[in-house]
Amino acid sequence: MNKLPESIQYKDTYDINQNSILDLYKANQWSSAEKPDLLYQALMNSHSLISAWHEDKLVGLGNAISDGFLVVYYPHLLVLPDYQNQGIGSQIIKMLISRYDGFHQHILLAENQAINFYKKVGFQRAGTTEPMWIYAGNDH
Repeated sequence: MNKLPESIQYKDTYDINQNSILDLYKANQWSSAEKPDLLYQALMNSHSLISAWHEDKLVGLGNAISDGFLVVYYPHLLVLPDYQNQGIGSQIIKMLISRYDGFHQHILLAENQAINFYKKVGFQRAGTTEPMWIYAGNDH
């Protein structure tokens, strides 16, 4: 699919249909799609939510959870596979980062295949820290 980046609109809105969100998460094989109501509530209760649209189609989404002063965590950044590698994810994360400019910590967990992407937008390994979690999914 050949799309021009300028045809993508970015919105700072929580007015997103749950089915559009599920389509995006299923297309990226994220296990949170198996809990549609919880996923939707989690996104709707995020501190920030940025979405990318091609006409009326949701093609990308990123969110942030924050204390509003010092720390921000970016748990989700997804772009439909047919729309990847066109700068959409980069634009979403840049918009989120700029919203939290000056914060002490910007944090995320990156899958191996996403590490270079996040390095390009300014993230780096956090010293000698080790990511840890209690995870209820089955995709890792």
